[in-house]
Amino acid sequence: MERNHIIGFVLIFALLMVWTFVNSPSKVEMEKIKQTQDSLHRAETIKDSVQTKKIDSISTATLVDSAQIASKFGSFATAALGTDKTVRLENELFKVDFLSKGGKISSVELKKYNKALLDDKKKEYKIPLHLLEDPKDIWDIAIPTQRGDLHTADLHFIPTVDNNKVTFTATGQQGERIIQEYSLTGNPYEIKYRFSIENGESLIANSGQTAKLTWINQLDKLERNSTFERSYSTVYYKVNTESVDYCSCRKNDVNDLSAQPIKWISHSNQFFNTALIADESFSGGVFSTTMLPDSNENLKITSSIVGIPFNGSNPSTTMTMYIGPNDFDQLRHYNVNLEDVIPFGRSIFGTINRWIIRPTFNFLLLFIPSKGLVILFLTLLVKLALFPLSYKMLGSQAKMTALKPKLAHLKEKHKDDMQQQQVESMKIYREYGVNPLGGCFPVVLQMPVWFALYRFFPASIEFRQAKFLWATDLSSFDVFTYLPFNIPFYGDHVSMLTLLWALSTIAYTYYNMQNVDMANSNPALKYMQYLMPVMFLVFFNSYASGLTLYLLYSNTLNIIQTVGARKYLFDTDKIMEKLNVNKAKPKKEGGFQSRIEQAMKEQQRLAAAKNTKPNKKN
Repeated sequence: MERNHIIGFVLIFALLMVWTFVNSPSKVEMEKIKQTQDSLHRAETIKDSVQTKKIDSISTATLVDSAQIASKFGSFATAALGTDKTVRLENELFKVDFLSKGGKISSVELKKYNKALLDDKKKEYKIPLHLLEDPKDIWDIAIPTQRGDLHTADLHFIPTVDNNKVTFTATGQQGERIIQEYSLTGNPYEIKYRFSIENGESLIANSGQTAKLTWINQLDKLERNSTFERSYSTVYYKVNTESVDYCSCRKNDVNDLSAQPIKWISHSNQFFNTALIADESFSGGVFSTTMLPDSNENLKITSSIVGIPFNGSNPSTTMTMYIGPNDFDQLRHYNVNLEDVIPFGRSIFGTINRWIIRPTFNFLLLFIPSKGLVILFLTLLVKLALFPLSYKMLGSQAKMTALKPKLAHLKEKHKDDMQQQQVESMKIYREYGVNPLGGCFPVVLQMPVWFALYRFFPASIEFRQAKFLWATDLSSFDVFTYLPFNIPFYGDHVSMLTLLWALSTIAYTYYNMQNVDMANSNPALKYMQYLMPVMFLVFFNSYASGLTLYLLYSNTLNIIQTVGARKYLFDTDKIMEKLNVNKAKPKKEGGFQSRIEQAMKEQQRLAAAKNTKPNKKN
């Protein structure tokens, strides 16, 4: 492979590293440190308060002094005592369990999805997938009353089930009623939620106050690669007139938007999310994520604390809950940009994924049942779309091959002067009108597609637990065999697709080296092209196997394309005739190649001057 390929590989690696760093889902630093600290303190104080009140409410059940209960809960003292009851709503897509204590969702089982686990012998088995099932989750609405805040998490509600609707009611001694109503709708994974207060004249402190919804989730580990899943899980939210934003995925983070109207919130895993979409906007919110150690059974803690406006003594608010997969079409159905929780990327890469690659993949899936084969046809379509660029790159390679005999004698003529070899090589390239970097620019222009695919495979739920050959999940790494030990940065498994891709890259590199001149290259650069696949071998061993499968297909097609082009598209003798014509044409002074040649000569002159400078004696 010639120098331009080496430069291309280096550019690919460098840009990939830069892009990974820049586009990792992280937040801009807070404008003021004090504001951030205050927000953190506020969120933690509210969470601690809710946790304490939960403990207090449990302890009140054992109190014999009814005066203490009455002092704490007022008219709702009787609702502070009771036993937990579980009720269920169910349709063809999910089972939703509710607890009467707090009138909250206690578990959601998604019928069409499973969670994959490994037994002691590293054999994979599956269990039903649940969301919102952790007992430490909090759903609490703090109602401003004349006695202070009354928390729904402390109350026992009476459940009433009517077909696809369950109504939780807590009744006060003066006829006040706090109602939470959940209804399954005809839309997939959707629940309509209504919170209301009836006969609240004696309960609510002042009309126009704001209730406070505290929603805290322990995000469960739902995927085999929990380290990767953690980097795609966070709290997303949308301010009414702004684009979707989120808390940092890689560190503890808090965003205080107390003065902003919030349209929706989503606590999202890599492939599933629970969203609250307000019919009327939430009046501000504080959102935070807390990282948990790898040893914890959960990924992280997500928290959203938002205001619910109260109007009059009988307030009512409604919102839509979505509890299900990150399916692009289903989320887009709401027309509030909820589909942006899918981490396709926000720049040109996200646009390519959303409106080119994703529709193409779904179209192919209508005719091809195997997602592994769909990736093959997707690779073919990408190759066809990029063929004009590939053709230009192959033409540049053919010109370099044709010039190989002209360059062969330079190594012997200047065997002790590498810089002179390079200067003379650039002179020959300029004489024959060949750009040695001509093969690099098409590679760079193809990078947006490659980077888009880098985000596409681990973000698309269509690949989750999709099997192909030995790979059991194209959204995660494939495991050909497990190792009895863990290798730092590599892992405790062998991804065969990654290994095959690396080997095919080395084979393709070796083939190209046999057809171009390497005499004038820096020895260190000659072997850089072999080092790159080894470096990527470590990087991709724990990446989505759908991507490594695509890369393996792409390499195979590259080899076929290169061999075929050299045999059928490019005739070395005819190319050499054209190059001789170029050589006979008068050359313009200046230009990019001329400047490179002059720079090399100047570098050579400086090096020669340094070598001939007499040494100073002490």
